[in-house]
Amino acid sequence: MTVSRPHSQFPWLKSRYQAVAGPWNDIGVQAKFYGRALRSTFEGVTHYRVELLRLIAQMGLGAGALILIGGTVAIVGFLTVTTGALVAVQGYTDFSEIGVEALTGFASAFFNVRLIAPATTAIALSATIGAGATAQLGAMRINEEIDALEVMGIRSMAYLVSTRVVAGLIVVIPLYCVGVLASFWAARFGTTMLYGQSTGVYDHYFRTFLNPTDLFWSLGQCVALAVVIMLVHTYYGYNASGGPSGVGEAVGRAVRTSLIVSAFVLVMISLAVYGQSGNFNLAG
Repeated sequence: MTVSRPHSQFPWLKSRYQAVAGPWNDIGVQAKFYGRALRSTFEGVTHYRVELLRLIAQMGLGAGALILIGGTVAIVGFLTVTTGALVAVQGYTDFSEIGVEALTGFASAFFNVRLIAPATTAIALSATIGAGATAQLGAMRINEEIDALEVMGIRSMAYLVSTRVVAGLIVVIPLYCVGVLASFWAARFGTTMLYGQSTGVYDHYFRTFLNPTDLFWSLGQCVALAVVIMLVHTYYGYNASGGPSGVGEAVGRAVRTSLIVSAFVLVMISLAVYGQSGNFNLAG
């Protein structure tokens, strides 16, 4: 006597179960991958230092034609300059309507540090370094190069994934410094040179409301975002499938997922740091 399984008698039940359990299984698989990647970090730093240095140089300066324009640093600088200029334009024009255009320096010190610089750096990191890492790992997976590394006795998780996570963590620090300085300069230049506000007035309100503690928290946000972005991108590249078209799909999924997760992490850290107290600086 044979006993049939429930899903063989009720195929709709199996499809319903897969529809509900499938996304949760994917989350579990990703969490397991992230744990393995973080656990292999020490091994990647100690055993694959040459590869780590190569990745740091590649992520910071770029490859190919990207080097000619200054690499990833130039891209981050350009993005933050434009956003800083928007702070000057919107801040000065809106504040001038109620007669407090002097507070444009406050807007620059407040919004550039807490929101614009971390978010812009995360977007640039995802669109350039993260997408490149996904494409590289995806091509290696499709060409069975990752399997070849395992056959040669090289731990692909530490060699390919952990080194890229650490490299992204290191590279994001100078990228953030360039980004926040560029946003400060663009806001000051637009307000004082284009709109004609006195540099003394702008600098007074800028220094009054600029809290050094916010800079450290902002840098911490960028570091956390860099780790999350590199983990997401390496996961989709490491597990790419479906031939050359699968690599493109993996890059698209990685970019979308990393941007969503980055926004969530940014909101959560902001709530944790500024949720109870605004940490408002009135010194000066």
